[in-house]
Amino acid sequence: MRLIIAEKPSLARAIAEALPGAPRRDDGALVVGDTTVTWCLGHLLEQAPPDAYDPALKQWRLDHLPILPSRWKLMPRPKARGQLAVIRRLLKSAREVVHAGDPDREGQLLVQEVIEHLGWKGPVSRLLVSDLNRPAVQRALARLEDNGRFEPLYRAAQCRARADWLYGINLTRAWTLIGRQAGHDGVLSVGRVQTPVLGLVVRRDAEIRDFVPKPFFVLWADLAVAQGRLRAWWVPGETHPLDDQGRLLAREPAAALAERLPGAEGRLTALESRDKRQAAPLPYALSALQVDAARRYGLSAKVTLDICQRLYERHQLITYPRSDCRYLPEEHFAAARATLEGACRQDETLRGWLAGADFSRRSRAWDDRKVGAHHALAPTGKPADLTRLDKAEADVFRLIVRNVLAQFYPALSTREVKAEFTIVGECFRARGQEILDPGWKPLFTTRDEAPPLPALTEGEACRVQEAGVEDRETRPPEPFTDASLIKAMMNIARYVEDPAVRRTLREHDGLGTEATRAGIIETLVERGYLVRQAKALRATRLGSALIASLPEAVGRPERTALWEQRLGAIAEQGDAPAPFLAALIEDLHGLLAAADAGRMREALHGARGEQAPTPRVSGNKRRGGPRRKAATPRRTRRS
Repeated sequence: MRLIIAEKPSLARAIAEALPGAPRRDDGALVVGDTTVTWCLGHLLEQAPPDAYDPALKQWRLDHLPILPSRWKLMPRPKARGQLAVIRRLLKSAREVVHAGDPDREGQLLVQEVIEHLGWKGPVSRLLVSDLNRPAVQRALARLEDNGRFEPLYRAAQCRARADWLYGINLTRAWTLIGRQAGHDGVLSVGRVQTPVLGLVVRRDAEIRDFVPKPFFVLWADLAVAQGRLRAWWVPGETHPLDDQGRLLAREPAAALAERLPGAEGRLTALESRDKRQAAPLPYALSALQVDAARRYGLSAKVTLDICQRLYERHQLITYPRSDCRYLPEEHFAAARATLEGACRQDETLRGWLAGADFSRRSRAWDDRKVGAHHALAPTGKPADLTRLDKAEADVFRLIVRNVLAQFYPALSTREVKAEFTIVGECFRARGQEILDPGWKPLFTTRDEAPPLPALTEGEACRVQEAGVEDRETRPPEPFTDASLIKAMMNIARYVEDPAVRRTLREHDGLGTEATRAGIIETLVERGYLVRQAKALRATRLGSALIASLPEAVGRPERTALWEQRLGAIAEQGDAPAPFLAALIEDLHGLLAAADAGRMREALHGARGEQAPTPRVSGNKRRGGPRRKAATPRRTRRS
């Protein structure tokens, strides 16, 4: 018997239906001829809790830290024992095993750890399915790979799970215990990704709270030129009081000049015109989709992820959604027309976009060199009846289809014009943009660009018809939203102060992964560290106090972003996990030494932020632990 182990039941059903023959139900499996397809339920196994290594560790005590397992143990998750027993039974009759986890680091881990935990020693093949439609699954079944090729990916995922356990267990226990000494009755959860994300919000809120607006002043002049009228803006010289962005800090010079301008004549002394072509935005990776769905429809990152999972599993309308890639395999290009016609056939909006597509065009989106374990989100081609989807599902599906359709539209072609006028010895500037070919832009609702300027000739005369001074103020940064926080996690190098680290992170950018970012935000909300206020995400007093009480490095992104770089080297270059874990353990000793109840007391007393609702923290009670339920870090897609 050939045994295929899928990551979840929906994938198992799709595989069974793609095999020749009619599937027959069995206990926890589907049987098709000589092939049996069974499934995991996400993670069937999780890291054992500390008391599995030593019963004394059930009690939370500072003198037990750090907890460092010498031989790592896994244990079945409580609701997974039945399915684990099914797989154990089937393995006894198998001659070969096919690993059919999702095509990512975590998918590699959760099936392979079951295979190894149950002691299978025979051959293992790898099935990579990114599209649940029958033809796509059949193609994947026809090109099984040796699972040994993915051993580095497994080792990286295993290393990540162990590192998260070490970091989360030890720091959560330490800060919970000093929090108790400082008067806080509850768990203070610390994680290598969630805590730096919390730090981003805490620091942004502090910038907003401490912001002092400063006035500045701008002078405009409406000019009559040969072919029409335009508005130009005064460029004050360095003899005037300016800030570091060249803004005028005193009103008097602008007001004095404004009085002299009406009726004054001048000349166009410099004219620059540049034609630009902009290719269509690439198809979506998950995070980019979450950013756009939040901006356009107000959907949280978690809601968008859940919608994508339904579109993938239940409706089978899109390809694998937890992707960090924005490119498509070159072999998909030939079938793109048929795929998109199927996706668009039953929706008026999509049909309108489809009508403008030119399928002889080939954009840069099809590039095998940039496709790794997964490719960009795309429609599967299954006929999509959007009336059977709820509104949010239909909205997200249209976004995904739109970005693929846009690859068959011309580039957006514009002409940007910059004009510089000299009037009464002073410099005034104007700029405009003319759309030469809208290309893909009608598919997208984008912000309005600068309106076009009238036709201009360098050296021509101008006359001031009207002028005025506007009083303005500098503005604080905007609070984070789901969209901007996901974008910050994607581009974390922008928030790193060390120039050397920032340069490194430009190549290995990202805090969390496509699969975990939405869950990280929701975890911070559930634990009472963040609250939502309309679209804004704000830090609570508890979240602010936690960041203030921790060593600064724990609440900043550098460490965890560099973790991802090291994990990437394990997965992609075969680096050994041991040095990474050894460095982490050394780091842990220093962090635990910084746990201080006095600093925690000061942080709790002086914290500023929003009032948190009662946290909803999942987990099991432990004798000797904190009174509120505590969550042991688990091997899930959340970090």
